[in-house]
Amino acid sequence: MTNWQKQAAGLDADTRTDALTQMLAEAALAAGELALRYFRPGAHTSADVRHKAGGSPVTDADLLVDSFLKDRLGALMPTAGWLSEETTDSRARLSERRVLIVDPIDGTRGYAAGDARWAVSIALVEDGRPICGVVHAPALAETFTATAGGGAFLNGAAIRVSAAQRFDAMTRLAATPATAADLDRAGLPFAAQPRVPSLAVRLVGVACGRFDAGLVGENAHDWDLAAADLILREAGGLLTDLDGRAPVYNREHTRHGLLTAAPAQIHAQLTEAARRARRTEGRSRPPG
Repeated sequence: MTNWQKQAAGLDADTRTDALTQMLAEAALAAGELALRYFRPGAHTSADVRHKAGGSPVTDADLLVDSFLKDRLGALMPTAGWLSEETTDSRARLSERRVLIVDPIDGTRGYAAGDARWAVSIALVEDGRPICGVVHAPALAETFTATAGGGAFLNGAAIRVSAAQRFDAMTRLAATPATAADLDRAGLPFAAQPRVPSLAVRLVGVACGRFDAGLVGENAHDWDLAAADLILREAGGLLTDLDGRAPVYNREHTRHGLLTAAPAQIHAQLTEAARRARRTEGRSRPPG
């Protein structure tokens, strides 16, 4: 019997959430090793690449990691629901209090092109909010973890968000070029950072202070956000919509609207600028 099978056999309803986080991290590390077999730094992946409806890429590595995690995490928590970018969705998850939310490879385009900034993302959500989160970036040798109420960590060391007190020309903002341009037009001062292919890696970059803040566009899904959301919050940051509401996960529809990510002390400034950008964008659109 393998170590993780022994862990699964010992799980019960009273298992501590920090122990569950450790088990999710071990699964993410093993999944990362599988994905690394097909990753070629600075070069095209050795895995086959095809495109899903809508044009987003998926590789054989995505599917392999998804299958591995579904089997392993299913053995660890057989009563939990399951939601993954690469698994056909089932409404059965909606009746479960606890749901595993997984992105086997977040940042597939970057992964396929040889960019190291991709990650395995795993969250355990309870009643719509994450209680355990892991974002493991194998090619960067970085593993971010968090447990609700227990702090956030990078490779075992505690992390905190930036201490920036306001936005200025030196504030490092992680966003897509389009969303950064919207904020610039809204009058927010910042230093735009190079685009990170993985949204999860971008958000944990805010959590550890690598970036001062970040903006999430309107196409993000539960699997892009849930693990990094908890890590950011436990590191002292906030991820909310433009009305200040934290995302709710495991709903029927998994897509989220525009979100702002920042340390608590500058989050309101970013969110207000995003509101101004939204109003300006609305006025600039032709009717109809």
